[in-house]
Order: sequence, then structure tokens, then C-alpha cells
Amino acid sequence: MATVVHEIDSRGVVTLTLNRPELNNAYDDELISGVLAALDALAGLREPRAVVLQAAGRHFQAGADLGWLARVAGQSPEANVDASRRTALLVHRLNTLPIPTVALVQGACFGGGTGILAACDIVIAASNALFSIAESRWGLIAGIIVPQLADAIGVRQLRRYALTGERFDASEALRIGLVHEVVAPAALQEVGARIVDKLLQNAPEATSQTKAIVLEQTRGDLSSHTFERLVRQHAAKRQSDEASEGFASFREKRPAHWYPGEPPTET
Repeated sequence: MATVVHEIDSRGVVTLTLNRPELNNAYDDELISGVLAALDALAGLREPRAVVLQAAGRHFQAGADLGWLARVAGQSPEANVDASRRTALLVHRLNTLPIPTVALVQGACFGGGTGILAACDIVIAASNALFSIAESRWGLIAGIIVPQLADAIGVRQLRRYALTGERFDASEALRIGLVHEVVAPAALQEVGARIVDKLLQNAPEATSQTKAIVLEQTRGDLSSHTFERLVRQHAAKRQSDEASEGFASFREKRPAHWYPGEPPTET
């Protein structure tokens, strides 16, 4: 079964569906490859007009598959850099696509999933959506998605949520700017279709140029030097002692050794 399903309709609207519901669409190398392949396929399409990013199952995207990350951490430094680069490339390519992108979010959206949202132009969330930027909880860093998140929610909010790792609901995501609209879960597809129809009413080239001009003003429009630095920093942290302890605490379902209090109720 494909971990990413993509299709295009007669209007030129491409739908990408994350399709790993048994693991809450947590990303691993296979899912990353599937999204990158789907983005590659856009170049061969005649006139793509918009991309809708959605997910199968109860949850949109539960961040990284920590089991996969732990396995990668045990490989060579070069393999770790390659994994980080591919992850960063996925977010960067979504961010800079020359056509509009719409994300439809239900359930959990954690870690890298929030970076994916920040890289999309329009985000519609179901009222049951739940978010966090909790990489540091596991001894990791969110560096490769920080530029896009800073554009989406601002540095002030990012300083709170990337440092605490706390979870926040759809109404808070709306307040801080991570999502544009919150709707009932049953209305998610309908509202997404309405947004896409609005996009299709606009001239394709004018839309593409407008997006390019907007991106020139953002932190997410990274230089190659900054991109490479973030990738290498992200990869190195995965092989650190803190990350090793973070992975162990996840496997053993216990607080990491750096937490001095009683086990928290939220994991």
C-alpha cells in the first residue's frame, strides 16, 4: 500500500493523501520519498493549479516515527545528514511550490507536521485538531522547520511552543496563525473545496507571481548556506546523548532523566 496517494482532477487540482494511518501518518523515509515523488510528478503535469494535502485516518501527521529516527541515529553521520536533508527538502519544496497549497488537518499534528502546515499557503483545521512542536522533549531539535514556523506564527509564539513542547488545540492554532480557519470535522472537505474554488477563480500566472513575491519577504526563503547549516545541525543532534536518552524514554514510556518531577500526565 502506497504511503502517499496522489491524483489530479480535470481542473488541475492535485490531491496528496498521507496514507500511513496505522501509525498516525508519522513520517519515515518511505513517506518522505512518497511526498517528494509526488512533488516531482507535478513537473510532468500539463497545468497543475493547486495542491490539496490531506491525510487518511484519525490523525493528520504525528511527527516523526521515533522508531525510525532511532534506527537512523545508529547509522553513519552521512546517513543522518541525508535523512535530515530529505526531510528539510520536503518542507522547503512545499513552501516554494509555484502553485497554491491547501492543507486539511484533523486530529494530531505534531513536530514535523506543524512544519508541513507552516509551509502550506492555506490551512483548514477540524475542531478536533491538536498540535505541538515537541522535538526537544525527545532530545531533538526542530531547526529545519523553524524558519517556516516563524513565518506562520511569529517568533514570539514560536519561542513559547517550541520551548515548552506543550500541546495546543485548534482554537489556539487559529489565534496564533498556524491555521486560517477551524471547522467541524464533518465540514473539512467541504470547506477545503470552497477554498480551492476561490483559488481557481484567479489567474494562474498572477497567482504564481504573487506567491513568489510574498516568499521573498519570508524567513523560509533560505539561502543554500543556511539550509545546509540547519540540515547538519538537525542531523548531529539526532546522534547526541540527549537524543539517545529521549528515544529510550519514548520506548520505555517514562520521563527522560532530565525531568526532575513526577511523571507528567501528558506524553
